[in-house]
Amino acid sequence: MSENNKFIFGFIALILAAGGIVAFNWYNNQTKTYTLTIATGGKSGEYYAFGNALAKVVAKHQPNIQIQVLETSGSQENEKLIGTDKVELAIVQADTSVDRSTQAITFLFPEMFHLIADVDAGIESVSDLKGKKIALMPVGSGSYNLFWPLSQHYGLKESDFEVVTLSPDAAHQALSDGEVDALFRIIALGNKKVTNLLQNRQLELVPIEQASALQLVIPGVEPDVIPVGIYSGGIPIPKQDLPAVGVRAVLVADQSVKSEIIKEITRIIFEARNDLVREHPQSTMITKPDDSQEFGFSFHPGAKGYYYQDEPSFLERYAESIGLIMSVSLLLVSSIWQFRLWLQEKQKNRADKYNLEIIKLIERVNTTKALPELEAIRTELFKLFNKVVEDLDLDRISAESFQSFTFPWDVAFNTIRHREMLLMNLLPSEKEMN
Repeated sequence: MSENNKFIFGFIALILAAGGIVAFNWYNNQTKTYTLTIATGGKSGEYYAFGNALAKVVAKHQPNIQIQVLETSGSQENEKLIGTDKVELAIVQADTSVDRSTQAITFLFPEMFHLIADVDAGIESVSDLKGKKIALMPVGSGSYNLFWPLSQHYGLKESDFEVVTLSPDAAHQALSDGEVDALFRIIALGNKKVTNLLQNRQLELVPIEQASALQLVIPGVEPDVIPVGIYSGGIPIPKQDLPAVGVRAVLVADQSVKSEIIKEITRIIFEARNDLVREHPQSTMITKPDDSQEFGFSFHPGAKGYYYQDEPSFLERYAESIGLIMSVSLLLVSSIWQFRLWLQEKQKNRADKYNLEIIKLIERVNTTKALPELEAIRTELFKLFNKVVEDLDLDRISAESFQSFTFPWDVAFNTIRHREMLLMNLLPSEKEMN
């Protein structure tokens, strides 16, 4: 086998190997299963319920992405888990301070501050909790953390009431059994456990006002309303719209998760909305974020890739301006090109003129009979050369034209020398040669 054939076959083998690697990587990416863990909350809470709904719907629409649901104590623990790379996804409250590596996917449902009290306890506002026994959610939960700035805003100190921390189910039971005067919990509207608890006519929701003022203390909260009849329509619970404080739940991801995976999860959340709502009714309140919403999270590149996919590209947005610039540029380039052609033509004409002058000098050399006349022609030849060099420096002729000029100039110079030797009898005379 020749060296050329060896090279060709080796090159073909290299191309085939590279193609095989690309095909293998493509197939591997298409069939690889990605397993993510989402930190949620207690099993009776909305975080846990949404996590399970999300896992089920994502698996249905994209089997290559599997989400495992982790029960936790709530927002604060979730932040620690995702901040230390123990989980890839988490649900946190909008007021949660997160690490820079934690990035948002989307707002979820709003959660409401629920203060539920025994009607005989005489609690009509947060300030009436003084001297009472209150059930709070576990330490580390968002409900536990936000209760303290809320009570402080209403002028209460920790020593003004008795607190017991219980699981959600245990807190509900303690209030139903009269073991505590009230419980405080942050939960999405319509929660089944809260609905069942409020069917007890001995218990009632207490309005929480001053949400706008609370934003100065807790920036993530917003004014909201617990609507009349949300927990029962027959005999309305509550009997009227109650002022409330809301805080958004936010689905977040670690920045290390691949953008294409987060983009696909985001797509499923919004494009498989009906399936998600069937599993978790509060998902109807999930909306795409807009520029008017302010919260302390940066968005994951994968989520942004989905949100901005319908926005016009840079080329589409500035098509008219780019078209104008291109038209002007083409016109300018065309003008420059035409000028260049004109200049080249002018340079060529000038060079042709010099070549014609050389031909005339050669004709004169061949007809001259005297050495002084021959010397005068030599002087003219050198003056012509100096003039051409000057024109070259001033770009009046091109380098190519100068090269073409030097050949006839050399011929003229050698012709003068030959004629000079003839006239000086250093060569045989023309008559002798004939």
